[in-house]
Amino acid sequence: MRLSGKTAVVTGGAQGIGCALATRLAQDGAAIVLADIEGATESAQALSAAGHRAHGVASDVTSPDDLARVVAEARDAFGGIDILVNNAAYFSSIEPTPFEEIDPAAWRRAMDVNTLGVFLACRACVPEMKRRGGGRIINLASGAPIKGLPFMLHYVTSKGAVIALTRALARELGPHNITVNALAPGFTLSENILKNTEHVAKFRDAVVKSRAIQRDEYPEDLVGAASFLASDDAAFMTGQTVVVDGGSAMV
Repeated sequence: MRLSGKTAVVTGGAQGIGCALATRLAQDGAAIVLADIEGATESAQALSAAGHRAHGVASDVTSPDDLARVVAEARDAFGGIDILVNNAAYFSSIEPTPFEEIDPAAWRRAMDVNTLGVFLACRACVPEMKRRGGGRIINLASGAPIKGLPFMLHYVTSKGAVIALTRALARELGPHNITVNALAPGFTLSENILKNTEHVAKFRDAVVKSRAIQRDEYPEDLVGAASFLASDDAAFMTGQTVVVDGGSAMV
């Protein structure tokens, strides 16, 4: 129960990687606020039925008003916010595309959700962390910008920006006892990815062959690193990108 007494907000937490991370933080003792466009209430009810403290809020990370409501409901339900997991992302529905053919609207969508959404969620939650004397921010990045994944330039660029944001924000928030780290998965077989057969067909085999541990990656492979980054064990670690991809990208 290393997170007993803490409250964690997990964006995009109703399914996939977000749900796996939220479940682990709940098992570690944290109260969980799930923020997602769809399914947040139902997923929170499932966590509550399993004996955890959880609350769901329907919200869009690109909306400052929605995020203000997430913060208000977290404060009302559990007294504040100690941990923010910026997991919400635009990825599973993207079709691999040569960069010359990427629609500017798709580029803006990737930047809005994957980069602006992280900024807005941090801006909304950090005042609560300051009020409580510190906190943990975990930004879901990707191994893609480290490796240079082709045919996904808008996604790769947005996640590269998350790594840069993580480093700069860590400098700003260090004096407030708030750590900011990035967790970078490899190609992870969440339920939404498995629905996109083109993604699986294009990337799965090549990615597995590139790994030192040559198997598929699942959301559960990420939960231990997230638990560590959210805990006091990582109190002196900030501005870092932790790659969890079976040894495909080594930094």
